[in-house]
Amino acid sequence: MLEVSDLGIKFKMGKRRRSGALAFILERGSRNRQRPSGEFWALRHVSFAVERGETVGIIGSNGSGKSTLLRVVAGVYPPDEGKVSIGGEVSTLFGLGTGFNQELSGLDNIYLDGIMIGLTKNQIDGIVDDIIGFAELGDFIDMPVRTYSTGMRSRLGFAIAMHSDKDIVLIDEIMSAGDAAFRQKADAEMERIMGERTVLLVSHTMATIERFASKVIWLNKGALAAMGEPKGVIEQYLAASMVKKP
Repeated sequence: MLEVSDLGIKFKMGKRRRSGALAFILERGSRNRQRPSGEFWALRHVSFAVERGETVGIIGSNGSGKSTLLRVVAGVYPPDEGKVSIGGEVSTLFGLGTGFNQELSGLDNIYLDGIMIGLTKNQIDGIVDDIIGFAELGDFIDMPVRTYSTGMRSRLGFAIAMHSDKDIVLIDEIMSAGDAAFRQKADAEMERIMGERTVLLVSHTMATIERFASKVIWLNKGALAAMGEPKGVIEQYLAASMVKKP
């Protein structure tokens, strides 16, 4: 279903020009500190395989490469090294800051994202009411997404991802952003699709990862630190992070 072989993604760290008063204020306090430049590897030598119907949890500290990995699978970033082979169709990547045009309404975003993942207008017409009902946005569905709270964006993103009927679903933290009632509904929806669709799930909530994932990938500074059954990998990650498991 999904095979990642020796994947590498690098970004350039260019110096951006500051202007006016901001440059004066910031540069006065940073004359002795050199600003980074050149390149850095967000992911390097990452390899793993995911079988059809697996739910794979991806964990790691902030900046470890989790969201970058999902963006590669989604086709947002092409590999600089290695190869990604996908045996199926991938849903739009939805996270707390990705997946939406902020100026368009929620309704327009449903159609836009549907078209981007290859659905026809008739197909979107057939699922749009279900998406709106699941997201529980009411009249806000006609408001620009930039006016939505984090919880509202997470509900809409999760609803679109679950109703897109694609083979591979990518979820970046949106399950943890809603209120208790939404999380309960999201949990039930995840249980419904387990075994039917392949899911890559990024979360800092270890209870969510342990509940749904059949396998866990731990990324550390862009490298694959561990991969295996959830309990063992989570314990390794928490021990390395010196965090007690709740």
